[in-house]
Formats: sequence, structure tokens, C-alpha cells
Amino acid sequence: MKNVVAFGEILLRLSPPDRERFFQSPRFQTFFGGAEANVAASLAQFGHSVRLISVLPKNEIGSAAVRALRLLGVETDHLLRKGTRLGLYFVEMGANQKPTQVIYDRENSALAEARPGDIDWAGALAGRDWLHVTGITPALSRSAADLTLEAVKAARSMGLAVSVDLNYRAMLWNYGLPAPEVMGEIFNFADLGIANEEDCQKALGIHPPISNQGERPDLKGFERLTLEVMERFPRLTRLAVTLRESRNADQNVWSAVLRNREECLTGAAYEITDIVDRIGAGDAFAAGLIHGLDVLSSDREALEFALAASCLKHSIPGDFNLVSEREVLALMRGDRSGRVRR
Repeated sequence: MKNVVAFGEILLRLSPPDRERFFQSPRFQTFFGGAEANVAASLAQFGHSVRLISVLPKNEIGSAAVRALRLLGVETDHLLRKGTRLGLYFVEMGANQKPTQVIYDRENSALAEARPGDIDWAGALAGRDWLHVTGITPALSRSAADLTLEAVKAARSMGLAVSVDLNYRAMLWNYGLPAPEVMGEIFNFADLGIANEEDCQKALGIHPPISNQGERPDLKGFERLTLEVMERFPRLTRLAVTLRESRNADQNVWSAVLRNREECLTGAAYEITDIVDRIGAGDAFAAGLIHGLDVLSSDREALEFALAASCLKHSIPGDFNLVSEREVLALMRGDRSGRVRR
């Protein structure tokens, strides 16, 4: 299996219990997470050797985050302990027609203040095959964007494959540079790109026409979108675009397309009802795709594995997708009943 490095900010998430509103009662549930940490955790569950590279404060909250990662089998030997605060975010879970709300508190976090040169990339990437980054870290600050660019350049020079999940977050891009200017340069180093429609539009500035056909995705439009992105970024070998039909906060239809240099594949569609927690589902997809491309026999199987893994994430509270390869393969191969296993 591939030895993977993920680079990005680990966060502390605070959510009211039982789908309450913020401060409806004086309680919060806490979860550690963050896009890159979520991918690392999933890949560790699938059996990969995974190392997270991040910057977090040398205090008890930072140490608790380290323990959470280690419990899941994520290597933490190259975490940089500096700065004064861990990034936070607050999530009020949606229900029916009430949407989920996210509030970030990440300004001046340890990673947002980190700068190029802070991380020994030669040591952090030594013996690794794959680097995964997202568009969330570059949105935090100019220095974090420069550090991400430094990471992908170092990985490329050392012969690692690079995956980039665009993960556009409008509320984070506020330090003056437009997302396409920053992410276009980083995406130039990607072998595998992961996105949704909005990511391609807002993070890359690519706007092919995609028609609105009610609740059904415009598959031809997404084929054009993936083709245009692949033409713009010739180093890409594959691009996955997730398709979410959000009927309400509890009912989504989840699918994806995967384009390589020969064809564009459309994956199975999952009708997901009674969603427990959709935070981290895209990261579960990214991890599933990386794993599937590594150990399965075709791009088609890798896409189906990624979709099944991310479908299961909708049933698990918290950011991390705590499922095994066996569970994902069972769903991928048709076991959708949810019946009790005895």
C-alpha cells in the first residue's frame, strides 16, 4: 500500500448536541477533524501508513489532538508544535429544511501563522509515495498558501504523487488574493484532482455551462467541466467531481464522475436519508479514491469504492470516517440493506 502524507490544519469542532441551535443549551460536543486530518484518518483505517504534517500549539488542546490522531493510527512524528492556538469551528447541524451552519474561528491559528521554511519537507516526505493537500489551508493566510505551494513543489521534486482537493470555502478567502490565482498554481502540481462543481468555478475560475435539470445532475455538463479542467492542467492524470443533490438537510443523493485521460466514468448514485453527519463526507471520498486507485484493479472500482466510503460517512458523527475496507467493499458490492449483522 502507498505510504501517504497529508498536510493541513487539524481543528477542534464544537457542535450543540441533538441538533440544537447554538447555545440553546450550555453544552457543546467536541470532535477533532479538518479536511486533511480526515483523509489521513480514513486512510489509516484502510491500512495505509499515513503521516499528518501540521502545526499546532504546544498546550493541552494541541496534545489532545495528537492523541486523537495516534489512536486512529496516524503518524504524528513530524507535527510542528508552535504557535498559541488551535483552529476552531462551530457546526449547528441542519434538519429537514433548516441548513447546517458553520462558523470558523481560525484566524491567527498556529498553522495560519506558519511560514515557508518552518517544515523540513525532505524529512517529512522521506520514504513516502503520496502527498495530499486541499484548498482549505491556502485560504487561511498568504503564508499558509506559500507553505502549501512549498509542500507540493517538494513532493514533486522527490517523486511523490500529489492529490489536491480544491475544497473552496468562501468564508476563509479574505486575505486579499483571489482563490484562482493561488489554487491555479498549486493545482499545477496535482496528479489527482478532487472537486465539486463550485470548487472548479470558484477555486479555478472555470465555468462551462451546466444546465439545471431539476433534481437530476447534468452529466454531459459535468463531462464538459472535467474535460476543460484536464485541458487547463495537463499534468493531471485524473479528476474526480462529486455530485450532491441536496433535497433537504436529511435527504441527499450522492454520486461522482471520474475522468482520466481516456474516458469519463459516472459512479453509482446513493439515496441517503436520515443523515447523521455529512461533515467530512468529501474527505471520506478523497481517501476512498486514493485507496481505491492504489489497491483496486480499475478506475471504475476506485470510483465506486470512494462513493461507498463517503456514503457510509453520512451515518457517523464527527469528522472522521471510522469504517473499514471490509465495510466499504460490502456496500460497494451491493449490500445496501442496513440489516443487523449477528
